[in-house]
Amino acid sequence: MAQYDYLIVGSGLYGAVFAHEAKEKGKKCLVIEKRNHIGGNIYCKNMDGINVHYYGGHIFHTSIKKIWDYVNQFVEFNNYVNSPIANYKGELYNLPFNMNTFHQMWGVVTPKEAEIKIAEQRAVIKHEPQNLEEQAISLVGTDIYEKLIKGYTEKQWGRTCKELPAFIIKRLPVRYTYDNNYFNDRYQGVPVGGYNVLIENLLKGVEVRLECDFNKDKAKWKALADKVVYTGAIDEYFDYKFGELEYRGLHFEIEKYDEANYQGVAAVNYTDAETPYTRIIEHKHFEFGTQPVTYITKEYPADWYKGEEAYYPVNDAKNEALYQQYAELADKEPNTIFGGRLGEYKYYDMDKVIDSALQLVEKKLK
Repeated sequence: MAQYDYLIVGSGLYGAVFAHEAKEKGKKCLVIEKRNHIGGNIYCKNMDGINVHYYGGHIFHTSIKKIWDYVNQFVEFNNYVNSPIANYKGELYNLPFNMNTFHQMWGVVTPKEAEIKIAEQRAVIKHEPQNLEEQAISLVGTDIYEKLIKGYTEKQWGRTCKELPAFIIKRLPVRYTYDNNYFNDRYQGVPVGGYNVLIENLLKGVEVRLECDFNKDKAKWKALADKVVYTGAIDEYFDYKFGELEYRGLHFEIEKYDEANYQGVAAVNYTDAETPYTRIIEHKHFEFGTQPVTYITKEYPADWYKGEEAYYPVNDAKNEALYQQYAELADKEPNTIFGGRLGEYKYYDMDKVIDSALQLVEKKLK
């Protein structure tokens, strides 16, 4: 006899939301987590009173009121607005691309002047863009591409923009207003006290076991529950039967400084090719901290190897075809549901992860 209704593999947002909802509906759940902490990549480590986003900066944003109301049941969100800065060889530009950026780039003052400048530069691409470089220039022109897109993107993906498919940037947000708010979403903020508060409250009353690797003994874990919700890597679940799906990795370097303010903003993107990291996050700015010290994280993109934490799926045609093979196997897997970023091999914003988990609840826990 199974001891639990659901075994949930992974304690990130997808697993935590499902576990909470299942518990509310009277289901007995066990959450197992490979790491030594809950929360997946939104885990925060408190250092000198500063909630350090341990796996890189996370800003919650959504236009779905239902999702905003849902997360606010568990934690209060502050009014942090993401307004990152781009640093190109010491030149500073506001992001996303807006009138402040265009004024910094060319000295233009009016939207019409900016439109004319961008239109002139876009015109160099006279055919259907064949790669990311041509796509970017066709959208925002050569200057913005060279200074703010090229180096950053090539570091992020580990290949040249000419080698990357055009569809990666189907569109680039261009605003002809003086508006540095990175997101267009209606709701935005960071949990007061960090993301751990959100995850801990979602998992309140649910049994959680840390440092448990489901894939090392699937039969043992499956025997514990009637059904499994699996949020790990789908190819690992099937023992890489068709080969490995590709990801980009990230390497984080956390540094402490005995000063109150290191860079004056939460996120600075380094868009030149020579700087080895893509961005520096200064965590205290997410919660308007006034501590006498500060912590920063430098984010280094890296090639990914099996066994490491997978961050960005490489959603090119080859990997999509491989994922479809695994998805067909998953459909035939009895009593196992695959969900989340790794289970579905897709890049998910946090609000979409929660929405997807709630949709699963609607389907499975009526």
